[in-house]
Amino acid sequence: MNATHQQHQTLKPQFTFHLLGERSAVMQSISTHIDLDCQRLIWAIAQKIQTLNICIDVVPGMNNLTLVFDPIRHPPQAILAQLEELAATTEVTESATRHVQIPVKYGAQYGPDLAIVADHCQLSTEEVIQLHSEANYLVYFLGFQPGFAYLGGLNPQLATPRRTEPRTRIEAGSVGIGGNQTGIYPAASPGGWQIIGHTSLRLFDPHRSPASLLQPGDTVSFIVEG
Repeated sequence: MNATHQQHQTLKPQFTFHLLGERSAVMQSISTHIDLDCQRLIWAIAQKIQTLNICIDVVPGMNNLTLVFDPIRHPPQAILAQLEELAATTEVTESATRHVQIPVKYGAQYGPDLAIVADHCQLSTEEVIQLHSEANYLVYFLGFQPGFAYLGGLNPQLATPRRTEPRTRIEAGSVGIGGNQTGIYPAASPGGWQIIGHTSLRLFDPHRSPASLLQPGDTVSFIVEG
């Protein structure tokens, strides 16, 4: 279907709007930079959409929001128009953030790549642990696999390229660094991030509500376990 585009000439973040096939509508930031104001607006719109019960799924991403809907019950152009209206009228208000502490065992069998990160960053393993655990992180969005939180706030000194040869299996709870990001694998899967530690917390449980321990907008800190 033909895409519909509209830009908001206000102080708010600017977006384009288009249909992705017949079952999805996308709001995409014009800017490609990570912008906390943009993310907060996306989170606020996603919450409003969820209360309307018109979508099968509401998926906040980095600088974008995707709505999945039933085109028989809800005409695609009507969904797109509603998304544009919400982007124009939604105001972001300060709200209490939820802080989640993640206990982590670093190094040894829990973090086999800790020494690699330390060597790349020209730091000691103790300094890597200190820098990683003293930072406050923000959940920007969930993706890759259910419950995988993309966290902003990694100290630039710890930025380390992904492994040249990804592992075929990384255990659930593994804490890793990939480029300038850090994250936790909610389930066992292949992966190329440098694994520096492990948490015993369950990041994703389909029998829990919400199923994901971490949600967009949460703040996170890592606590060093002995």
